[in-house]
Amino acid sequence: MPSPARLAVKVGTRASALALTQTGMIADQLAAAGGLAVELVRITTEGDRLTGSLVALGGTGVFVTALRDALLDGRCDVAVHSLKDLPTGVANGLVIAAVPEREDPRDALCARDRLTLAELPRGAKVGTGSPRRAAQLRATRPDLVVVDIRGNVDTRLRRVAPGDLDAVVLATAGLSRLGRLDAATDLLDPAIMSPAPGQGALAVEARAADVADAGSPLALALAAVDHAPTRLAVTAERALLARLEAGCAAPVGAHARILDGALALDAVVCRPDGTAQLRRTLTVPLPPDVSDPARPGDRAAADTSTRARLAVAERLGADLADLLLADGAAELAELGPRQGIVR
Repeated sequence: MPSPARLAVKVGTRASALALTQTGMIADQLAAAGGLAVELVRITTEGDRLTGSLVALGGTGVFVTALRDALLDGRCDVAVHSLKDLPTGVANGLVIAAVPEREDPRDALCARDRLTLAELPRGAKVGTGSPRRAAQLRATRPDLVVVDIRGNVDTRLRRVAPGDLDAVVLATAGLSRLGRLDAATDLLDPAIMSPAPGQGALAVEARAADVADAGSPLALALAAVDHAPTRLAVTAERALLARLEAGCAAPVGAHARILDGALALDAVVCRPDGTAQLRRTLTVPLPPDVSDPARPGDRAAADTSTRARLAVAERLGADLADLLLADGAAELAELGPRQGIVR
C-alpha cells in the first residue's frame, strides 16, 4: 500500500549564507516534526540589493518586507527571519507561528591577534553597522574609532587585519550557525554590550489562515518547533522596543531570561555618541506552566497558561520601557514615530 503523500511546504529565505543556513536548520526541523516535504525558496530583499548604512536604508524592515510579500502572494508558505530584523508592528494576515530555541544572544568581538575588547590599543578601528553596538563600544572604550560597515559575515571578517580594521563586532549566534565561532576573540558580557531585542532567535512567520486550525499538519509542525522559554524572553524584549517606538537608528539593547520561575529583563538606552547610557532591570514572577509534558493537563488549561505567561512578558517589556522613559531615555536617543519603523 503506497504511503500517504507528504504536505509540500515552501520555506522562504533570504539568499545570504547565514540566512540559508538558518532556514535550512528550521526546514529540517519542520520536516522531522511534521513529515513535511520542504522546499527552500530564495527571496531577494531590498536590504540585499541596496548599499549604504542600515539607518539610511530605513531600518531592519528592509530585510523583511519582500519575504512578507512572498508569503502573502503564495510564493512561500512560511518565512524564516532573524528575529532582531522583524519590526514590532502587526503584519496583517501574518503571525509569528514559531520561535525556535534561541542561540547565544551575546555580541562577539572578532579582533586581530586574538585581542579582547579591553586589550585593543588606543585608536583601534572597530567595524559595526549597528548604532546600538557603536554607542556601547564608545561608552566602554571612548578611545576607539568606530567604523560604519555593511556586508555579510565573511565580508566583515575579511576587513580585520590584514584588512583595514582591527576588529569587527558580530552576533555570536550567526558565527555559531556558520561554523565560524573560532573567529570570536571576546564574547561580550550583556552588562557591557546589551544585545538587540530578539538577537540570537529566529522567527518563523506564516499566513494566519494556514495555522488557524491548530490540528493541521503545518500548525502541528510549527508548534513542535516553537520553544516556549525563548518566545517568552523575546516577547518581553520586543514589547519594550514597541513601547519605546524605537527603530534601528535608536541605540537600544534588551536581554530577557527566565530565572527561578521569574522573567528578568535588562535594557539599555544610549546616547549615540556613547557619552551617556541608561540601564534598568525589572523582574516579575511567571504564572505556573501547565503545558509542560511532565505535568499533563487538558488542552484548554495549557493554552490559558501560555497566554497568561505571554501577557506577563508583554507587560514586563512595556513597564520597563515606561521606567526608562520616566528616567529620561528620550533625552538620550530619538525614540518615537520619527524612527520610521517599517513593516
